[in-house]
Amino acid sequence: MKYKLMGIVSMICLLISGVVLTSAKSDNPNNRIHQHLTAQVTSEDCEGEEEFCTHLPLVIIDTGGEEIPGEPIRENGSTSFTLTDEGETMLSAKISIISDETKVHHLTDEPDLESNILIRIRGNSSRNFDKKGYLVRLTDSDGTYRNEEVMGMAAHYEWALHGPYLDKSLIRNYMWYNIAGEIMDYAPNVRFCEVVLNGEYIGLYVMTETITNGEDCRVNISKPVAGLNQTGYVLRLDRGSNNSMKNLDTFTHYSLRNLQEIDIQYPRFGDLTPELINAIEQDFSNFEKSLYSFDYDTDNYGYFYDINVSSFVDYFIINEFTTNYDAGWLSTYVYKDIGGKYNMVIWDFNSACDNYSDSVLNPMHFEMQYNIWYYMLTKDENFTDEIINRYRELRETYLSEDYLYNYIDKTVAYLGDAIDRNFEVWGYTFEEFFPLEPDERNPKNYEEAVQQIKDFIHVRGEWMDENIEILRQYSHESKNKKFNH
Repeated sequence: MKYKLMGIVSMICLLISGVVLTSAKSDNPNNRIHQHLTAQVTSEDCEGEEEFCTHLPLVIIDTGGEEIPGEPIRENGSTSFTLTDEGETMLSAKISIISDETKVHHLTDEPDLESNILIRIRGNSSRNFDKKGYLVRLTDSDGTYRNEEVMGMAAHYEWALHGPYLDKSLIRNYMWYNIAGEIMDYAPNVRFCEVVLNGEYIGLYVMTETITNGEDCRVNISKPVAGLNQTGYVLRLDRGSNNSMKNLDTFTHYSLRNLQEIDIQYPRFGDLTPELINAIEQDFSNFEKSLYSFDYDTDNYGYFYDINVSSFVDYFIINEFTTNYDAGWLSTYVYKDIGGKYNMVIWDFNSACDNYSDSVLNPMHFEMQYNIWYYMLTKDENFTDEIINRYRELRETYLSEDYLYNYIDKTVAYLGDAIDRNFEVWGYTFEEFFPLEPDERNPKNYEEAVQQIKDFIHVRGEWMDENIEILRQYSHESKNKKFNH
């Protein structure tokens, strides 16, 4: 109840700021749905109910009592993950989703979607948290994948259930995915929900689109063309795939400019052939070789023939503004359609907005220009000019302090009593889980967790406003003589 009051003042401010944002939104082709702005019911509609009641979508998962695989196992300096009793990486289970936007939801309500699923624990460092995230694939009874709309999001079979734990505000991924979806051509769609696993309430989650191909959703790229070794594809820069065939030895990898792994996320392994893998590897290596050549910014061979410049610019700004510095090293996704250009997709804001173990605000700095592709892109003064001009533009709209504060307040007000329910389970984290250093950076209650983001936005925004021109040094001729003819 107490969190509803935080949104009252912001409603008035949103009406005012909405005038400023009209032009920006009218240019957005994605018709982005922000759940907290379109909701037809609120937590107030559950008042007086004696049984469990939520205004959010309700996800009920039944594994028949079996443990979900994917827990990390550390032995002799290496890490593996638990499997099912049959030795599989994913467990067969059942899911029910109650998500009628016009009603509040109870455990006894008729589901809007029932399906068999395959499920496992997902994530990298987040697998170590008490509150797990899950990868869910909808299937038919025979195990084939089943495309279904989920909570109003376009039909697909694969979904990520993100359980905010490190992020004690609960809203970072929801907020920044949605804002990025207004700014960029695509960012994963998301919906808040509450989850019950084998009869036990396990808290507030964010149902999230995964970054893969989908018709009229996700990254809408071409499927493999039989016999031609052509396909749209999605690559991930991270720790690599457990399936070594999906890991690529691209130019930046074998030349040791990149010490991480680049792996194929789409097409799925079953659709890959050695010839297609080699074609993807060669295609991306050609881009990286060109980018690291003397011709990287020339009229005939420049990088701008290979990439959607605005996508790379927006990705830089969003991750730099939020100091989301895993981006460009880990959890980094790039995609390309047949005959198209490379585009970036944002992912994973758990550590963003000063929620990283060591503070990235002391001293203030820029970081993204050191990442493998931006290291060369920011050597071109036209690219750095694009960043600077676009940043100034976004600070008047989606990155303005008023817009972001209002977004936070409205989201928290919408969540309402779901926040209390979540912390009835996970509230001990305010007293026992201190991942940030020094200890005083760790919020001691939910209000402090929300204020942490606002304080960060104010400080970071003011600093970037005053120092965005610093980026010009990375493209100055005196710094880049050896890269230019």
